[in-house]
Amino acid sequence: MRKAVVLYSAGLDSTTCLAIARSEGFTPYAISFDYGQRHRHELTIAKANARHFGAAEHLVVSFDLRQMGGSALTADIEVPKGGVGPEIPVTYVPARNTIFLSFALGWAEVLGAFDLFIGVNALDYSGYPDCRPAFIDAFQRTANLATRAGVEGNGQFQIHAPLIALTKAQIIRRGVALGVDYGLTHSCYDPSPEGLSCGSCDSCRLRLKGFQEAGLTDPLRYSV
Repeated sequence: MRKAVVLYSAGLDSTTCLAIARSEGFTPYAISFDYGQRHRHELTIAKANARHFGAAEHLVVSFDLRQMGGSALTADIEVPKGGVGPEIPVTYVPARNTIFLSFALGWAEVLGAFDLFIGVNALDYSGYPDCRPAFIDAFQRTANLATRAGVEGNGQFQIHAPLIALTKAQIIRRGVALGVDYGLTHSCYDPSPEGLSCGSCDSCRLRLKGFQEAGLTDPLRYSV
């Protein structure tokens, strides 16, 4: 089985992506990030469940984007609770997926893996620029230009984004078909101290909308 590095936040999308990687015959190596995010509860869930969802290893990389701020997830900025408009919302973390994929690429090169999975989505999403197909294509080109493995011709890196053109409901149905227990995931940007999802931030709204449109009940507990 080929190795694949999977970006895993314990969210609905990344967990589905991990299941897809397994279903396609890859041995997943999960990578999560402790970057100073206000919703660090996701790391608790990720550490508890990465192996459960089939990860051969689980790496947590730590750095602190609070030093730069600029986002409601890394600075003292209120998380929007009434929905977001057409503009890029304040929950966007500057260059986050570029940073995440760079770490994942480095680990992949060490592991001898040429496949990276990321659960970005460009339909039911918050409008983040680093979730679009153009970004994924550009990073894949960069990966093959900027690495020893790519330049020496040992293989070609491929960035898999299997959810990018799916609705949230389609993602949930795909995950259910693969046996994903969504009760072991976490999506909220502003959870309670006990880890309960707020139900009002954009991430919670998109998640709940997806379950409703899929005709299913979200197994998570919410604080409202």
